[in-house]
Order: sequence, then C-alpha cells, then structure tokens
Amino acid sequence: MTDASAVRSALGEPYYETDGILLYQGDCIDLLAALPDESIDLTVTSPPYNIGKEYERPLALEDYLEWCGKWMAEVYSVTRTTGAFWLNLGYVPVEGRGKAVPLPYLLWNASPFFFLQEVVWHYGAGVSARRSLSPRNEKFLWYVKDPSNYTFNLDAIRDPNVKYPNQKKNGKLKCNPLGKNPTDVWSIPKVTSGRNRSSTERTPHPAQFPEAVIERVVKGSSNPGDLILDPFVGSGTLTLVAHRLDRLAVGFDVRSDYLDIAVSRIEQSQSAGTKLSLELF
Repeated sequence: MTDASAVRSALGEPYYETDGILLYQGDCIDLLAALPDESIDLTVTSPPYNIGKEYERPLALEDYLEWCGKWMAEVYSVTRTTGAFWLNLGYVPVEGRGKAVPLPYLLWNASPFFFLQEVVWHYGAGVSARRSLSPRNEKFLWYVKDPSNYTFNLDAIRDPNVKYPNQKKNGKLKCNPLGKNPTDVWSIPKVTSGRNRSSTERTPHPAQFPEAVIERVVKGSSNPGDLILDPFVGSGTLTLVAHRLDRLAVGFDVRSDYLDIAVSRIEQSQSAGTKLSLELF
C-alpha cells in the first residue's frame, strides 16, 4: 500500500482532494493519532500562539504547553526515522515574568524529537513599539528523529548572493558555485496586509506563511515524492509549496473557512497552470 492510500485509508474521506493534496477538517490530535506510524517524511507547521487570535481559544499557559506536548508527541510517532519536524513559534506573555517570552524557550524539549537547531526568521515589517524594541523576528525549531541520519539537502537551498563568487585559493573556487550556506538567520519578508502594502500572495487568513520560507524548508528537509504534513494548515501555503516541488501534501484544520481559503488557493494555482500533476493519491 502506498503512503497516500494509507493516509486515505486511515483518515477516511477528505474535506478536499486534488492531485497530490489531501485536506481534512478536524482536531489535529485525533487525526494525527489515526495516521500510520512513521508515514510522514516532514512536518512543517505553526500552531496557535495562545495570544487571543480569532482562530484560537486561549488556555492557561500550563494547559497550552501540555496541549502542545500532546500534538508534538503525535507528530513524532508519525514521522519516519529519517524525517524532520519544523516548528514556527512566536511570543507569549508570562504573567509576572515577561511581556514577550519566545515560545521556543518553553517548548524546545516538549517532544521526543532531537532538537537540531534554531532558525531565526527576520521578516522586516511588523508592529511598532514605544517602550521596547519593535519585534522583527520569529523562530523556527528544527527537529529530527535521528540526529545521525536525517534528510538535509544543502545544495538545494544555497544562497546565490555571494559577494566574491569567483574568488579562488590555490586555483580552486573558495565558494561552492551554487552559492553559500544560507545560515540560521533568514531575511524573508512576511506576508503583509493593507491597502498600499499588501503582499501579492495575501489571503484573508490572519497568520499566513510566506511561500519563500516554506520553500526553503521543504527543499532542505525532504525529497521529491516525500509525504509532507501541516497539522495546522490554515491558508494552505505548505500544500501549495510541497506540491509545486513534487512532494505529496496532507493538511489538517479545525475550521472549514480556513480550509476553503486553502482550496481556493489550490484551485487558483491550478487555473494559472502551476504544476499540480502528480497522480500519486
């Protein structure tokens, strides 16, 4: 049985299906628990930050951290031995202790995964502050299941912006001709809103990933044909990017209106002729 048919067999009829993409509506913990163990090559996601956004029901901080531990443990169970988990997190207030405490500081060891590295996403535009520095970054935590055997395609994500690309030492190029290692600080604009500065990929979803960030993660931590998961799929950026890069994509969300945004983006992409041709489901 293929991975794709195993997903459908385990989860049943999807909310939406097209070539290489399956979307399901439901609680991520229940859906993750129903997936076959070691069936996912890469998970990339950003859960609610517990700060009162429209798509979340705020919990006491201890309860929120416990909930995160539960779904992260389920992600571990469904991840292949060579697989990875990329987790995007922002900031949260901690009563009496801090105004904007990075959630990675509270959750980095909340799952059985091996924590490989923190990546800082510097996104440029953002909110202004009067009594503190204006925040301009979020974190990605890069986890792997086996620190001695995991997928990492550095050549696929090298940065071609090299200051001296032709510099040589002893007759050999000092820099890889494909470019340099992009480092652990990524300067990639966020998806902005507003009448005069709205990003071209903007949707009604209030917390949308830029495709460029997800593309780098998917290229670096998976291979063509791999099965990629987003348990908080939101506007569907992961599904679009994964399929464009010849991966299979599965997404979960509790809200049908967000799934409808993802469906609309997928269908617009198809209409525009973006490659959505794999018939592996």
